[in-house]
Amino acid sequence: MEALHVVSALLMFSGVFFMIAGALGIIRFPDFYTRLHAAGKCDTLGEVLIILGFMVYEGFSFLSVKLLFLSFFILLANPVGTHALIRAAYLTGVKMWKKEESQ
Repeated sequence: MEALHVVSALLMFSGVFFMIAGALGIIRFPDFYTRLHAAGKCDTLGEVLIILGFMVYEGFSFLSVKLLFLSFFILLANPVGTHALIRAAYLTGVKMWKKEESQ
């Protein structure tokens, strides 16, 4: 097994880890804002790491250039989309979760 295969496997597994962490955040967090925060950050990082793993595995080729452009698009589009969703929810009055004080 070559070193590049090990590096690409590590990148892909770490990407899958972040994707699973984002999915758990969606399930476990209490309101829309925190769920979208987990989904936006973890999905962006997970997708980019998986694509980088594919790029390392493929080597320098036209396909890796396409994957590079795809990762740049994801890095730009995911945070902007997440911000737009959160702003729309805030402007329409979606309530934020607040921890109740126990006495």
